[in-house]
Amino acid sequence: MSRQYCCQCQRPEKACICHLMTDVDNIPHVVVLQHPSEVGQTKGTLPLLAGSLKSATVLVGEDFCEHEELKQLLEHYRDNIYLLYPSEDALTLGSGQYVAGQAISGKSCIILLDGTWKKAYRIYMLSKVLHQIPHLCLPADLTGRYQIRKTAKKNALSTLEACCYALGIIENNPQKYRNLLEQFVKFNQFQLSFHPGRSGSGISAKEQAHK
Repeated sequence: MSRQYCCQCQRPEKACICHLMTDVDNIPHVVVLQHPSEVGQTKGTLPLLAGSLKSATVLVGEDFCEHEELKQLLEHYRDNIYLLYPSEDALTLGSGQYVAGQAISGKSCIILLDGTWKKAYRIYMLSKVLHQIPHLCLPADLTGRYQIRKTAKKNALSTLEACCYALGIIENNPQKYRNLLEQFVKFNQFQLSFHPGRSGSGISAKEQAHK
């Protein structure tokens, strides 16, 4: 007998997370570039994030230089599109370099990379088009609550956490994303219920490779 999948979250019915999704009317459009190996990963937080945000696009691949949809997005948002990635030139959200509210006047967009740090780095290195837009990073003192994937990085964050923290700072309204972050905690608990005794974490706040 074949396994039945939820038509919305694309997970096995017994592991469906639709009940954890919550409607969030985010102001900047969110684009997530997902590494192919993360598609269908039950530990991944992207389905919960994408299913909760009102304005979000998920693109799958490694090299996005010739990706037509990403090209269209870059053209549409022009000078108001940002990559959340801790490059040497990245401006820290909430700091004197980049203060809350700078990116939400008119249409705006923020791009995240979804994968392990190594996979996200590969996407970044292959996708030279991402080197041409401004980079943002999160404050280094954020604490992650990602329990289901292990990492050697301190203060690990998942894609969902990194996105929520970034949007909260950009919109100057972190309270707006608190409910989704609480649903993320429940997501961890739900996943761990299938594997009692297991725990882990995500990636670092300073290295938002996102997953």
